[in-house]
Amino acid sequence: MASAYVLRETGGNLVRNIVMTVAAVVTMAVSLTALGGVLIMRQAINKATVQWQGGVQLAIFMNPGASGQEIKAIGDELHAMVPQEVQKYWWVDKQKAYAEFKEMFAGEPAFIKVMTVQQMPPSYRVVPAKAQNVPQLAAEFNNQPGVHKVGYPQQAINQMLSHFSTLRTVALVLAAGVMVGAIALIVNTIQLAIFSRRREVAVMKLVGATNWFIRVPFMLEGLAHGLVGAIVAFALTYFSRGTIASFVGNNSLNYGAPLYVSPHEAVMTGVFILVVGMLVGTLGSAFAVRRFLVV
Repeated sequence: MASAYVLRETGGNLVRNIVMTVAAVVTMAVSLTALGGVLIMRQAINKATVQWQGGVQLAIFMNPGASGQEIKAIGDELHAMVPQEVQKYWWVDKQKAYAEFKEMFAGEPAFIKVMTVQQMPPSYRVVPAKAQNVPQLAAEFNNQPGVHKVGYPQQAINQMLSHFSTLRTVALVLAAGVMVGAIALIVNTIQLAIFSRRREVAVMKLVGATNWFIRVPFMLEGLAHGLVGAIVAFALTYFSRGTIASFVGNNSLNYGAPLYVSPHEAVMTGVFILVVGMLVGTLGSAFAVRRFLVV
């Protein structure tokens, strides 16, 4: 199949149905932007709660200058509590703490510059055997030698996740509803294009043209709808990622710092959006063409 023929036919179809093409692209862009927004907010929350992932409900932050003996004493005490009061625990040294710090405050480069690895408080991350044990464990370790503070901001995390859950539900419902509309527009656009050329298609079938020879230009038209809509959604989510992340609220776990998504994470979200857009456009157009291939 000549590529020149395929491109010519695809371009001709797009131009002939320019109004429907624009409508399909805009609808696809709205749907994929809503989907991308959910992913961006999810990434922002993951970054904000990096210290509390893996079931952690309690963090025992040591003083940066705590001695090895003080650190070992806390570790021995935690070990003695397994498994009755503590399900599991692990040690986060200064290097790991600094890596977490840079991730959480990636949107505040000036703040990162004034901090060093040696200023980071190492910590024990604790998963209690029962959630109700958290206040008791916090009180027990809070005044121990070498302990800076004990953190257990479960309420703040729950509030953030609850707010995100509401936003996610609204955005996914919007994305699903608009995606159905986008698919319907793509199917309708392709069917109008092929219906206007139904006699030509019939003649092509009668002279031996294969189904794929007829199908590919129309599938590429659907792919173009999905791809252009996805590119628009990609640009919107990438350049407005800070605004989208702010819908969840500020990071109350880290002194009210704004939630942040890195360019790399936004690009990965954009790649996913592009793949979804192309698949939806291609599969929708393939469905639209199928009924016209029987002569």
